[in-house]
Amino acid sequence: MNDPASPADALRASLATLLDGLPPRQATQAVDRLIANYRGATPTHTPILRDRADVTAYAAYRMPATFEAVHAALEAFAEAVPDWAPGSHTDVGGGTGAATWAVTATWPGERGVTVLDWAEPALATGREIAAANPALKNARWQRARIGSALTLDPTDLVTVSYVLNELTAPDRTTLLDTVASAAQAVVIVEPGTPDGYTRVIEARDRLVTAGFHIAAPCPHSADCPIVAGTDWCHFSARVSRSSLHRQIKGGSLAYEDEKFSYVAATRLPVTPAPARVVRKPQIRKGQVLLDLCETEPALRRTTVTKRHGDLYKAARDADWGDAWPPAGNQAPEL
Repeated sequence: MNDPASPADALRASLATLLDGLPPRQATQAVDRLIANYRGATPTHTPILRDRADVTAYAAYRMPATFEAVHAALEAFAEAVPDWAPGSHTDVGGGTGAATWAVTATWPGERGVTVLDWAEPALATGREIAAANPALKNARWQRARIGSALTLDPTDLVTVSYVLNELTAPDRTTLLDTVASAAQAVVIVEPGTPDGYTRVIEARDRLVTAGFHIAAPCPHSADCPIVAGTDWCHFSARVSRSSLHRQIKGGSLAYEDEKFSYVAATRLPVTPAPARVVRKPQIRKGQVLLDLCETEPALRRTTVTKRHGDLYKAARDADWGDAWPPAGNQAPEL
């Protein structure tokens, strides 16, 4: 649970203030159009976020979900590189800066932060929202076209979240090469769909070819064991629903689950998880079924029963996306 001073709570409070001046009907219409663009093929010559209403609606509707997905990816990365923290961060295609909030939630404190996006209204609104986060008080919000012409200064960490789907295949390739040349660590997040997973795997392969080590979610840097077209690797992050979420979706639940795919890679030495839980654990009477991606690499289902003692308790608490086994535990002999 987040403490009252957490970046997640500060972000939600800042977004609520932002929505105060936007009529609900206008926000709903803007979100409806943005969802259509998000799910479709977006022309690369047209920014998705056109004006203040678009940006406000996008920020209120998408920033909490983007924050939670990127934060989950960053936490998994931090576990694989426990003695490292970025001294500088560049958020490529960052829009209103959700990933910058996620970085401050993972590694507290100030650092050099640059947010690059080609939608000036998004940058302006991101700067306004960031005033609620002391760690972002000196962040640079810079307009830049995200694509083949982009140049980057050297930086410790680059995040690219929910951006690759907006680019053509050649622009994605060039961007990934640019990012790999500039950064010590790269975290890429895409929607948890088959297409999103495909883009993440393309990025993963490109980064490995450039000399990066995979830190998460994979427990290895070899080829993904999933046969193309048969399945896709994705995870889930729980997101507290805002009043705008409930208004648009007509739901009564106080939360929703954001499905996402990601890869976290670095040039630093890494200690990846021995295995990763890649499906929601199935809890049955006296046993827990875990679907794991393992170091070999391979996908395998393992069953943890009561006879495994503390490990069984850990399995009952295990979540989709967690490393397995937990630190201090040994995998069961089956």
